[in-house]
Amino acid sequence: MDYVNFGSTGLKVSRLCLGCMTFGDPDRGSHPWTLDEERSRSLIRQALELGITFLDTANVYSDGTSEEIVGRAIKEFARRDEVVLATKVYNRMRPGPNGMGLSRKAIMAEIDASLRRLGTDYVDLYQIHRYDPETPMEEMLEALHDVVKAGKARYIGASSMPAWRFAKARYTARLHGWTPFVSMQNHLNLLYREEEREMLPFCAEEGVAVIPWSPLARGRLTRAWEETSERQNTDEFGKTLYRQAEETDRRIVEAVGTVAQARGVPRAQVALAWVAQKHPVTAPIIGASKPQHLTDAVAALSLGLTAEEIATLEAPYLPHQVEGFR
Repeated sequence: MDYVNFGSTGLKVSRLCLGCMTFGDPDRGSHPWTLDEERSRSLIRQALELGITFLDTANVYSDGTSEEIVGRAIKEFARRDEVVLATKVYNRMRPGPNGMGLSRKAIMAEIDASLRRLGTDYVDLYQIHRYDPETPMEEMLEALHDVVKAGKARYIGASSMPAWRFAKARYTARLHGWTPFVSMQNHLNLLYREEEREMLPFCAEEGVAVIPWSPLARGRLTRAWEETSERQNTDEFGKTLYRQAEETDRRIVEAVGTVAQARGVPRAQVALAWVAQKHPVTAPIIGASKPQHLTDAVAALSLGLTAEEIATLEAPYLPHQVEGFR
């Protein structure tokens, strides 16, 4: 496993990030396809043994149980200072007008709740899961700055939003002397490449770490077009992401299959290798529900795609309307 700087910071992270949305009580939250603690723990342990020391979860995943499972696993399988632990805030965690969002009240309550569930004094990266249009940007940024200064987070990051808004947030933080966002967790894969227009060039120019979510398009790039999975059938958010250009998407999936067959490797390795080589991607966020998902992901880092293979994979793509901001 290679370790690289997290954007322009001095923090070192593994070239893969383990996404922990797969881990959690399937009877809580909105993800009935999640794995219970026993099955989750074995995959977290395997990831750590493979050198994947960067883990990303969120307060909302399985109603907080993802954080609980991840926290207990880290405590047993690794030293805390060996792991780069990330979580997120924004989505609804309880009823009432202040049960979600990025107000100062919400941020201060949710960072403490996440730390309790994770069983740690701090997270390495605290991210806004989405932008909150109902909270002034200055209020959100100062609250996040105070979280860092209180020692509860080492760095802060953001997730999917327009590039202009992300640029404004970084400028506003610098203007006030507050802690800036150092990372962008955005939607990027062979089926969705709109981030190439503005967000990726901005992050490259600014030295911002890029950690794409859904690099395998929720599994659609890992199997033939006609095949499906339990998660694909029950993932309500996922159903909203890949419905704009199904004929084009089918051709891209077929191209992945063609390259994979010629190389003699699983489709997942080809699709992930494409994301990993995209400048300025730091560490794709991979999900894993089976041991081979992790071994395939590690192998993808060594799969150097040729210019011809990249052209084959990219050729069918057509522009999309923006998806994934909500």
